[in-house]
Amino acid sequence: MTAPSSARVALVNLGCRLNRVESDIVANALISAGCELVDKSEADAIVINTCAVTGEAQTKTRKAVRGAARLSQSPFVVATGCAASLFASELRELGPNVVVEARKDLVAKRVLELMGADAGRQVRTGILALSPTPTGRTRPGIKIQDGCDNRCTYCIVWKARGPSRSVSSGEVVRAVEEAYGRGAHEVVLTGVNLGNYRTSEKDELGIGVGLDGLLSHILGTTSIDRVRISSLEPPDVSCGLLDVMASSGGRVAPFLHICLQSGCDATLKRMGRVYDTSLYARVVEQARARMPRLALGCDLIVGFPGETEEEFEQSYSFCEQMEFARMHVFRYSRRPGTPAAQYEDQVPPVTMARRSEAMRALAKRMRLRCMQGLLGTSEDVLVQSAGRAVSEGLFDVLVDESLPVGEFAHVRFETVEEGALVGKCIKS
Repeated sequence: MTAPSSARVALVNLGCRLNRVESDIVANALISAGCELVDKSEADAIVINTCAVTGEAQTKTRKAVRGAARLSQSPFVVATGCAASLFASELRELGPNVVVEARKDLVAKRVLELMGADAGRQVRTGILALSPTPTGRTRPGIKIQDGCDNRCTYCIVWKARGPSRSVSSGEVVRAVEEAYGRGAHEVVLTGVNLGNYRTSEKDELGIGVGLDGLLSHILGTTSIDRVRISSLEPPDVSCGLLDVMASSGGRVAPFLHICLQSGCDATLKRMGRVYDTSLYARVVEQARARMPRLALGCDLIVGFPGETEEEFEQSYSFCEQMEFARMHVFRYSRRPGTPAAQYEDQVPPVTMARRSEAMRALAKRMRLRCMQGLLGTSEDVLVQSAGRAVSEGLFDVLVDESLPVGEFAHVRFETVEEGALVGKCIKS
C-alpha cells in the first residue's frame, strides 16, 4: 500500500515505554509506505497511541483525541492502544473524524485507506523502526513480549493487552542486529510482563527459551554494545538471569527495575501480587551480591484501598531499606471493572496526595545518595543529546556538548548538579 505523495501524518504517544516502541513500529510502516511525519498542526492524519492504566491517563487520552479532532485542518484521527481496546465507543464520540483501530499492526493500513491509498498493496511492518528510531531516540526499544496472565486487583491492562505471548528469539536477534546496523549502541528489551518471556523454541535442556536464554543468545550472536532490561516482576528475577547479567562484561546494563507496588505485605495481598517483601528483599540481595554497581528501580502505588497509616509507614520503611535509585510513585487510580474499585475502604484523595509527596521526597533523597556514591568512579555513558547522556544505572549525566550524540563516552563522575551527575570525559 502506497500513500498519496502529499500524505502527512503526526504521531502522538501516551503512556509506557512499550507504547513508544509500538509507535516507532507504526511510524516505520508509514514512512515505508511513503508518508511524511509532521507536526499535528500540519497533519492530514493524526495517530494517537493511547493509555488507560490510570484514570489520569484515560483523561489525557480523551483530551488528546478531542483536541486533535478539533484542529482547523480537520485531520483524520486514528486512536489505537489500550484505551482504544477498552473504550472504543467513548473515543468515537469525540469527533466525526475519529476512527478507532485497536490493533496496532493495522494502524498504518487504516491511515492509508483513510487518505485514499491503494488498498491493494501491502504495508511493510517490522518490530523495529528507523535510524535508530523515527522519533530520534538513541536507545531503541525491542518489543519481545506482550500481554499479561496476572490478575492484580487494581489493573485493567490485561484486559486491553490480552494473554501473554512472546516474540521468537530469532526475530528478536534480527531486530537487535538491525538496530545496531542503524547506529544504535544500546537497545532496551520491553514487554508488558517481560519476565514471562518464553518461546516454544527449545534450549539444550529441552525447555522453552526464557529471558536468560534470550539474553545469552543476543550477547552471543550480535554486536550490540549494551542491552538494557525494562521492568520485571520479583519472582522472574532468576539466578540464571542475574548470572548472565553479571558475566556480560558490561554488555548488559547493571540496572533492574523490579516492580514493587507496596512495601507492606498486607497491601500486596489485597493487590493480588504474587510475592511478599521478604522475597523482594532476597531477590535484591542476590542481585547486588553479583553486581555491586547495580542501580535499582521500582514502581510504587500509594493510597491503595485499605492502606492504613501503619501500612503506609511499613511501605515507606521498606523502600528506604531498599535504597532505590529510581522510583515511579503513583497514587492509586480507581479503575471500573477491577476488583479493587469495589473495595469499600477507599483512601481519601487528600491522604493519597500527602503520602505521594512523602514517598516522592524519599525517592529524591535516595536517588541523590546513589549518585553521590558514584562520585570518583568512571564508566561508559551514552550521549543522548548535546550535553546530556545516560549512565549504566539510568542516571542523567551532564557532559561536554561537543561529544557526538548516539555514541558512548567514558567519563569520570565529578559532582552532582541539578539532579544529574557531571561527567568529565576521559575518552570517547
